[in-house]
Amino acid sequence: MSGFFVTGTDTDVGKTFVLRALMLAFQQRGLRVAPMKPVAAGTIEVDGPQINEDVAHMMRETNNRFPLRAVNPYCFRDAIAPHIAARREGAAVDINVIQAAYRTLAADADIVLVEGAGGFLVPLSETDSMALIPAALRLPVILVVGMKLGCINHALLTVEAMATRKLKLAGWIANSVGDTMNAYAENLSTLKDAIAAPLLGELLSLPQGGPAVASALLNIDHLIAARENSP
Repeated sequence: MSGFFVTGTDTDVGKTFVLRALMLAFQQRGLRVAPMKPVAAGTIEVDGPQINEDVAHMMRETNNRFPLRAVNPYCFRDAIAPHIAARREGAAVDINVIQAAYRTLAADADIVLVEGAGGFLVPLSETDSMALIPAALRLPVILVVGMKLGCINHALLTVEAMATRKLKLAGWIANSVGDTMNAYAENLSTLKDAIAAPLLGELLSLPQGGPAVASALLNIDHLIAARENSP
């Protein structure tokens, strides 16, 4: 096992922010970390070429150079559900392409952090969802919970979906989204009791410092141990 799959309870819950913080935390332990977003939808112009904004942010944090085609094998122009964006461009997501890209990154990295698009069950095609990726890559999952009204239901449904697919939940992160959540402490306590995986950190209102500050608030000891003890 040389990586983790980062998913969220919904879109816009801070998956990319958390992944960047995790990258910095692992790099501070002396590890080479490769980011990966297998499927992205929505592009911006960066020094000429079109690139997904999340991918651009990820690549700025890495301490090594990795090929963009491996970091982001599928990048669609429209910022919509990936299977719809792919259909509009006459394309189809091939899990074999994603596996080959992952192997390319893993060959030059100690850890590959793979980010999904949207929530855990966002469709990749008419038959497959984003859940196919951690299963195909045999990766444990890190869940980003956007701490807002409804997060308990979203988090527990996501955890249940992982369990039915026999995927391992390595840990979860409570990430503040927007204003401070009403009854935050009680919601957090409910999630801690209900999720049988370690809470890796709470990220609350970080206007200054961004992922660099957030990285210091994450406890990655459990993730390091899981990596070292894997077959």
